[in-house]
Amino acid sequence: MSNTPQLYGHSLALLTDLYQLTMAYGYWRSGMAQREAVFHLFFRTHPFGGQFAVASGLGPVIEFLQELSFTEDDLNYLADLKGLDDKALFDPAFLKSLRDWRFDCDVDAVPEGTAVFAHEPLLRVRGPILQCQILETPFLTMINFHTLVATKAARVCQAADGDPVLEFGLRRAQGVDGGLSASRAAIVGGCSATSNVLAGRMWDVPVRGTHAHSWVMAFDDELEAFQAYAEAMPNNCLFLIDTYDTIEGVRRAIEVGRQLQARGHQLGGVRLDSGDLVQLSTQARILLDEAGFPDAAIVASNDLDEFEIDKLKRGGAKIDTWGVGTRLATAYQQPALGGVYKLSAIRAPDGKWRYKMKVSQQRIKVSNPGIQQIRRYERNGRFVGDIIHDSQSESVLDKAAMSIDIESSQPHRYDEATRFEPLLVPVFRQGRTVYNAPTVLQSQQRTRQQLDRLPGEVKRLREPVRYPVGLEQGLHRLKEKLICETTG
Repeated sequence: MSNTPQLYGHSLALLTDLYQLTMAYGYWRSGMAQREAVFHLFFRTHPFGGQFAVASGLGPVIEFLQELSFTEDDLNYLADLKGLDDKALFDPAFLKSLRDWRFDCDVDAVPEGTAVFAHEPLLRVRGPILQCQILETPFLTMINFHTLVATKAARVCQAADGDPVLEFGLRRAQGVDGGLSASRAAIVGGCSATSNVLAGRMWDVPVRGTHAHSWVMAFDDELEAFQAYAEAMPNNCLFLIDTYDTIEGVRRAIEVGRQLQARGHQLGGVRLDSGDLVQLSTQARILLDEAGFPDAAIVASNDLDEFEIDKLKRGGAKIDTWGVGTRLATAYQQPALGGVYKLSAIRAPDGKWRYKMKVSQQRIKVSNPGIQQIRRYERNGRFVGDIIHDSQSESVLDKAAMSIDIESSQPHRYDEATRFEPLLVPVFRQGRTVYNAPTVLQSQQRTRQQLDRLPGEVKRLREPVRYPVGLEQGLHRLKEKLICETTG
């Protein structure tokens, strides 16, 4: 069963902006509701100053679409909405048509965990324009935030350089759904576990956690607190040691660790949540090793992100595991991805496709026309570039393909020895699911495989290099022609 109704307990059909419904009503009134259209969801700039993103959020999109219908309560609410003249906003006959709604669009998408780049479609929707339009806001809500957090998690895990990263952000997240979405996306992006127990249950992902400062403060002294915790949970002993004096906390953790050993258990480690993490982790490591606990982990938290982790590792910190909360779950430095959903084609009454695009004086805001697909090229196991092409004109592409870079307009040629694969895969056909959705942990594995194949200079935290993304040369010419026709 889908997790969506379990979480919310009611229809999500009204999870949209009002203007989606007013446009849908307009299509219905003008007789356009069943006109076939194509929309693409994409973003224009890479988040966090990087040059890549990690696609996420397709799982929730699938669940949303599988449950999508307008209930009587939904329709009664819409019937009560008023226009500027204080009369009903929607015709009752239109609301009746929503009662009979049956989702029957085609949806193609980039699988979760795929490395993606600016201007590339993460999602393509094809079907009756009324349906495509209503889906804009929920799709953006799910894909934008999930992709943003998955990308942040991937960057944090990259900085950790193989060390486990734990997602600790629920208490600082933007509400219940923000916390759950962030936990799921963080796992897709590479985090080893989450502190969010509900997320663990919903998506069958690892959960981690021991105790907080309040546990220590509830007892007369720190040693008593550690001993009581060890008595209660001898198989989960990783002590938070900075409630009072951090180095004394290490010594007390060692004392309780010896008591655990005598009872056939082991000390899991210690956690640092404040202070000079380089100095304190180094001292803690020395004390733990000298006491015979070389396998006890040192976990660090305290407002970490990829840049702080990179700085600590460069400084020689002896930290084994990283707990990242606020700056991951809230995408602290950049709170929105800025993804958009644009009409790119509509079928005319004569049956022919008319390609559409948004034109702007800001070239970055000019959208791409066509029914788009992405080809990813690789050589010797490494990604070397992507071409966005019109899937209706696939015959123009051959192995020695030419693209025109979207941002620089420079040509780029892929020789015949370069392998390629299409990135958008069928998810729904005429409203029916045709995609075997992977688990969250399987998507995480895809993230790791994708990033392993991405050039290192594209992934680096500082001054990354752009990955080549271009339009197939015929699509580029069409785009330029449409710009000229539109602007005169």
